[in-house]
Amino acid sequence: MAVSDFFDAKLFMSATITLVVIMDPPGTVPVFLSLVGRKPMATRVKAARQAVLVSLLVISLFAVAGQAILAYLGIGIPALQGAGGLLLLLIALQLLTGNAGSNEPEAAEDVNVALVPLGTPLLAGPGAIAATIVFVRQADGHLGAYIALALAIVTVHFVLYTCMRFSGVVIRLIKESGITLLAKIAGLLLAAIAVELVANSVQGFIAGG
Repeated sequence: MAVSDFFDAKLFMSATITLVVIMDPPGTVPVFLSLVGRKPMATRVKAARQAVLVSLLVISLFAVAGQAILAYLGIGIPALQGAGGLLLLLIALQLLTGNAGSNEPEAAEDVNVALVPLGTPLLAGPGAIAATIVFVRQADGHLGAYIALALAIVTVHFVLYTCMRFSGVVIRLIKESGITLLAKIAGLLLAAIAVELVANSVQGFIAGG
C-alpha cells in the first residue's frame, strides 16, 4: 500500500503554503496589536487563543460541510467575499478614526474582538474558506488526502497562534505610540483588503451571471 494512501505529502505542502499565504500569520500581528495591544498580556493571550480556535472551527466546519452549507443556503463564494469585505471595511474605518481599541474596553469586548474581526473574517475569511473547499474537492474521497489537509489546517493555525502569542515582543519595541501608528497602518491595509474582496465579489457575480 502506497504512503499516499495514509498521507498525501504533496497536498499537505500545497494546502499549507496556500493557507499561510492567504491567512498571512505575520500580517495579522499589526491588526492584532491595534485591537488588543494596550490590554494586559493575559488578555492578549486569551484573545489570540480564542481567535485561532474560532478560525479553526470555521475552517474545519467548511472543510467538512462547506459545499453542502453553501448549496443549501444558496450562497456562492462571491457573496461570502462581499460580506467579508464589508465587515472588514467597518473595522478598518474604526481603526482609522480611532474608535477601536480604546483604553477602557468592557470585558465583553475582549471576546468580541477575538471572535470578530480576528477569528473571522480576518483569519477564517472568504479566501481561506474557498481554498479549503477546493482542497476538499481535490482530496476526492482519499483518506490520506483528508489527513494531509487536516494536518495542514492545524499547522497553519499553530503558526497563527505563535505569531499572535508572542506579539508582546513587538509591543516592548514599539511602545504606545507605535501601537497607535500600527492601528492606522492596519486600518489602511484592512480597507484595501476589504475593497479587494468587494471587487472580487462583484467580478464573481458578473462572471456567474
